Amino acid sequence: MVRFLVKVVMNGIILVPFLLWFTEASVWSSLVTSIVFSIIAYLVGDRLILRTSGNLVATLADAVLAAIYLGVVSAFMHWSFTAGKLLFTVVVLGVVELLFHFFLKRFDWHERREKAS
Repeated sequence: MVRFLVKVVMNGIILVPFLLWFTEASVWSSLVTSIVFSIIAYLVGDRLILRTSGNLVATLADAVLAAIYLGVVSAFMHWSFTAGKLLFTVVVLGVVELLFHFFLKRFDWHERREKAS
């Protein structure tokens, strides 16, 4: 649960301000968009892909997922999210996801070390 909450906070720190800055999104819609993205990315990228493949594959999958998800949401909500702004947001989210995956690996190692003691 701690990992999921860390992911929600990390993504929210990036995604909410970017959506507010780059689009006509309200604070509420930015928060909801960020939380739903974090849930999907956690389930698909971290629980499924990261466990079966490496950090780079999971990070790329999260970035592609972010691009598709944000593109669909922005079209549905009629936000003027240009391709350049979307790409910039996806790249920054990708870096955050990469850092999060390193955190997951370190956290899992720390848990295994404590269980072995």
